[in-house]
Amino acid sequence: MMTFEMPGLTYKTAGESHGPALVALVEGLPAGVTVDVDFIDAELRRRQGGYGRGGRMKIERDSVTILSGVRRGVTIGSPVVMQIVNSDCRIDTAAEVNCPRPGHADLAGSLKWLTTDCRDTLERASARETAARVACGALARCLLQEFGIECIGYVIRIGAIKAADLPVRQAGVAGLSVDEIRSRRDANEAYCPDEASAAAMIDAIRRAKADKDTLGGIVEVQVLGVPPGLGSCARWQDRLDGRLMRAVGSIQAIKGVEIGLGFGVADRPGSAVHDEISFDPTRRDTPSLGFTRSSNNAGGLEGGMTNGQPIVVRAAMKPISTLLRGLDSVNLKTTQPYRSDYERSDICAVPAAGVVAENVVAFEIARAFLEKFSGDTLPEVRAAYEFYLNAVRSLGQLP
Repeated sequence: MMTFEMPGLTYKTAGESHGPALVALVEGLPAGVTVDVDFIDAELRRRQGGYGRGGRMKIERDSVTILSGVRRGVTIGSPVVMQIVNSDCRIDTAAEVNCPRPGHADLAGSLKWLTTDCRDTLERASARETAARVACGALARCLLQEFGIECIGYVIRIGAIKAADLPVRQAGVAGLSVDEIRSRRDANEAYCPDEASAAAMIDAIRRAKADKDTLGGIVEVQVLGVPPGLGSCARWQDRLDGRLMRAVGSIQAIKGVEIGLGFGVADRPGSAVHDEISFDPTRRDTPSLGFTRSSNNAGGLEGGMTNGQPIVVRAAMKPISTLLRGLDSVNLKTTQPYRSDYERSDICAVPAAGVVAENVVAFEIARAFLEKFSGDTLPEVRAAYEFYLNAVRSLGQLP
């Protein structure tokens, strides 16, 4: 039996690190979404920033050119194609890289594609590709903003320096507003909302550079205003927690992803893990639709579905693989011992990873949102969304 499945909201990227351009293809956005190009470009600039970035970021001035799918600033229902031009375009003249860098894709890719020139692999494996992913996520956020869904990402650890917990304000929970978190984050080059920790993180990166070393860290992303019911437990492929972990785990140099309490659930009893449920009729107009929790250890997801609480995702980024001091390797042409080649790189890219994670999470939320509330046009999506909220509020004939 042959089946045909509509793809929904999807994106693809193409382009090499030193090729002419990066290209992103986004399919599945409804017609009628206002596209904020200035916002997309601002996210691209944030990705280029952060303390510890290398010389490449001084060359590039990332911005998108929209080639299709948008007319007079509004989506028209056809595929959206975005282009980000590379100023440093030298893929055909760049030198061969014959000594793979430990921790990079160099050796695995050279063995996979049967070549002694690692450049064939590193050009696509490079984190330069994430500029296209940020553009896709920022475009998807233009849809989410129509429904009051906000996404915020920031750094919570670099090396041994861990930031203080700064809870994001939500219904019934004290904390900082998203705007306050964003303002604090953007006030420093560590992209950390904890000012004291940010200063210590920058010092740690400075010391790593002096030691010709690199540093990794942890970023956190929160999504607020998400209604319950996104994702599904009916098929394993549709579980939203798994989809989010895949999206974030596919970012270059990310080696660990957790949701909510994450690995912290392993050493606690159930009574200290599960978020107890109550109902408050005065909060029926909030994303939780009145069903409140004493905590959010689940990170907004239960059974692969959103439960109305903020989504909380964290990702651990390993230190950059390219070290100024080099690491022991071999020459692929001779198989003799050699120090790994130095390809211009960063000392720490954790702040940039926070921008990438924020936007890939946003895209996956938008994808799940359109699966639940589908329509060819924005008014149809809005009608489906409002119908669902009213239906939930009427469950059990609640007053």
